[in-house]
Amino acid sequence: MPRPSPLSAAPSSYPRYDTQLTPRTPHSRAGRAEESYSAVELEEIDFDNDDDYGSVVQQQNAPLLSSSASNSFPEIGYRSRGDDYDERVPRKEKGFALTAEKIMSRLPLALYSSVAAVLLVLVFFSLREPETLKKYVGATGASEAVSAPGPVATPAAPVGHVPEGVTLISYENYTSFPLDPIAYRDECIKLNGGLMTPHRYWTEHHPRDVPHVDEQPGYALPSGQAPICKRTITYQLDGWAGLMVDLALIAQTAALARERDATFFIMDQFWNRGNWSDHFLDIQIGQPGPEPGCVPPPPEEYVACPRTARHWILNSRTSRYHFGHGFNEEFQDPFAHNLNRMKPLFNFAWLSFDSVIQPNAESSQLINLAREELLEKLVARYPNPRSSKGVHEDDGPTMGYLGVHIRRGDRSPEWRVYGRPYIPVSDYVDSAVESWARLGLEVSTQDEPVQPFVYIASDSPDVVKEFSTSFPDRVFSLEGSKHDELRRIASPEEYFQDIFMTFPDAMRIHATRGMIVDFALLSGAWANDGDLIPDGTVCAVSSVVCKLSAVGLGWKRAFGVVDQMGEIDKDARRWMDVDLKGRVVPVWEPLQAY
Repeated sequence: MPRPSPLSAAPSSYPRYDTQLTPRTPHSRAGRAEESYSAVELEEIDFDNDDDYGSVVQQQNAPLLSSSASNSFPEIGYRSRGDDYDERVPRKEKGFALTAEKIMSRLPLALYSSVAAVLLVLVFFSLREPETLKKYVGATGASEAVSAPGPVATPAAPVGHVPEGVTLISYENYTSFPLDPIAYRDECIKLNGGLMTPHRYWTEHHPRDVPHVDEQPGYALPSGQAPICKRTITYQLDGWAGLMVDLALIAQTAALARERDATFFIMDQFWNRGNWSDHFLDIQIGQPGPEPGCVPPPPEEYVACPRTARHWILNSRTSRYHFGHGFNEEFQDPFAHNLNRMKPLFNFAWLSFDSVIQPNAESSQLINLAREELLEKLVARYPNPRSSKGVHEDDGPTMGYLGVHIRRGDRSPEWRVYGRPYIPVSDYVDSAVESWARLGLEVSTQDEPVQPFVYIASDSPDVVKEFSTSFPDRVFSLEGSKHDELRRIASPEEYFQDIFMTFPDAMRIHATRGMIVDFALLSGAWANDGDLIPDGTVCAVSSVVCKLSAVGLGWKRAFGVVDQMGEIDKDARRWMDVDLKGRVVPVWEPLQAY
């Protein structure tokens, strides 16, 4: 048997295509391991010449390592230090000495670095000692930097005694009290680092509070003055959120005051919708608390975070620290299913609207005026309209009206559809027709199609006109009222929070009254026995008006008989959401942190 031929290292043993054992490029030739060819050198290389290093075959035949004695091994040059670097040249000949030209070229860098260092120091002091910095630059106190007129400055109280085990919260950087809502939000941020420490709702791992004047040694109650409440919860209005957001938060806050056995107060010094008393009754009438007649604490004793402080204050800007997941987990029913888990929170809000948040005489007069005009239109349509509070479902068709709320402006739907910023008006029309027929609110006669009678509320006058064309002579709104006082409080334009805050005071107060009347007729809130109320409400759950409308309707009227698994009665429900349409469970949730 002949002996096999030995393997050959000749170029012919390699095929003329890109098959190689060690990938190479013209930039990695032996002797130039730390260098690469320049653009000029690359242009001078003849890549078509097989003898050149650019050839695949030539790459495979060239040695991987060259001897240091070979001609290809570089004598000088070190890529990381530059092509002209010569290790054999003494350091003093390499240009390390500072010259006037080098100093001038580096002077701007040194100047910019110095300025950056000064700015860094200023930023540090603005975070740690803002009032000290403001004193040097002549700025005013932090709590004075608000758009709305603030309260009269109250001198800061000296640091005093706090109960043992309680960490002192220092307000030494503030000059007037109460703080504005943004400052209270900043205090929550400083305490929590942006997030609340996980623990039970009324538990604080490290109790914190401020000194209280009536806890100081030697304190005696001045003669003739009412005592300071032992524990308070205060909601601070500022108008940064919409009216219904504030009302939803107030409803839950009042419930927490009942839960905590604390006295509940409203603070309206920073509100841009007038005073609380311009629209609602004093909340002490409906919820006097455990110590009727006690007075709020000095303004420097309010604490936004933690909520376990003796005098807790909160607003829409700090609600995220108190009305999030922890709140729901603490107060919902953990043993129930689906919607039934939310029933305790629903009842919290319902009781607050039933007893604490009550319209004043002027608001009540406007609500009654709108209900009376709506009743006139219904009497002209039906011989015996019986849509009123106290009417039972087994009394037969009520032949009343539906409330429809359509939100535009800065509120987008929860269920997003590409290219559609708002829910079409046609969806509200279809839902109104379906609900009217499903609830049997009007019996069809002479084969005529059944059409609902609707009270429509919207922040957009154009939407009201568009919707009204679907049901001629069967739609009523504040814009179409015969009373000047009702037309005056109708929404002038689509609601954008930033734009609303620029309106004149009188215009904001009128718009607020209009929303109160709209909500009453949409949901049946604040109705007495015999008053006209809606037989159902069509709305989008993305709006807080819609969420609270379910509360105004009541649990059974809104959802029907909810079974043990938390499923609503789809045939008997009177609260119709055209946004999520039951795609998300539970179908109703309380207002989340804003």
